[in-house]
Amino acid sequence: MRILLSALSFQPDFGGPARSVPQLATALADLGMDVGLWAPDGSATQSPLLKGATRLHLLDGPAEAAWRAFGKVDVLHDNGIWRPHHLKLMTLAETQGAARILSARGMLTPWAFNHKPVRKRLAWWTYQRRSVNRASALHATAEAEAEGFRSLGLRPPVRIIPNGISLPPWDEVETARKTGPADRTCLYMSRLNPTKGIPLLLEAWARLRPEGWRLHIAGPDENGYKADLDNVVKRLGLGPEVRFLGAVEGGDKLAELARADVLVLPTYTENFGIVVAEALAHGCPVVTTHGAPWRILETESCGWWVPVSVDGIAGALQEAMSKGRAELRAMGDRGRACVDRHFSWSDIARRSIELYEVAAG
Repeated sequence: MRILLSALSFQPDFGGPARSVPQLATALADLGMDVGLWAPDGSATQSPLLKGATRLHLLDGPAEAAWRAFGKVDVLHDNGIWRPHHLKLMTLAETQGAARILSARGMLTPWAFNHKPVRKRLAWWTYQRRSVNRASALHATAEAEAEGFRSLGLRPPVRIIPNGISLPPWDEVETARKTGPADRTCLYMSRLNPTKGIPLLLEAWARLRPEGWRLHIAGPDENGYKADLDNVVKRLGLGPEVRFLGAVEGGDKLAELARADVLVLPTYTENFGIVVAEALAHGCPVVTTHGAPWRILETESCGWWVPVSVDGIAGALQEAMSKGRAELRAMGDRGRACVDRHFSWSDIARRSIELYEVAAG
């Protein structure tokens, strides 16, 4: 089967799909699929995340040229909506006889609709709803996202398949931990974006003022949002215990996740929240909100799943900070085992192939 996967970009600064889509592509290729990757910015051939991806067809240029270069497409798996290139891909799939799987990637949640609502409502009723309804199937990464599709009255069948995660080598995690700081660390790691609820975390931190702890905020700055966060830090009188790290990748990212005592994602909305799975894979327990589909943190006793509020985040942090390092590490160990059981890429790829086969008929 020949599968073309597309996303807005594969550059590291573009969030979860920039990482998860190439990993899905690699897992599909491992199972014998012929897989192409394309993004409208040409990043499939340029991104460091795809360096050495020799078993994938890395495509650039306009959508039509990329499609021709790849050859016959049985299934197009498009990630995202709203952008002009999604309509172009829809047209290509329909004219070339390819099934089209659409992953909205959180762009149809109520929170997302209410961000720039006038423009989105106009686009939805002008063309986007029609485009979504013409997909062969809709892919959701969690039940909450699938329920959102149903609430919009969308016609295509919905299949829930979570993102996968690759477990880092445990010896590398342990080595990184040995060089960790004496102070205990709470880590935020994601884009600096209003969606992520970082001011809620800063408000909670200011309420607790935890002695012997520091807060690391890692992630690329989107549209100058860090300046707003600097103002929040200043207003709350937070000092050097709050440190902005910028974007971290590779060994630096592994070290931050391995050394952290707890990761916090105070998000308003996520279709999955890949950093939660990454933290658990590194043996780090997690605090996140009901805006992310991670109830399993509670059922597997590897973190806290709380309301989207300062009170919720502060309460979970206070409980986490009351635990010793050994107890938090035990929670992290359960989280790593949970990821291994439920989110292996080989299993995710097999489930995706089943979806593609049904859609392609």
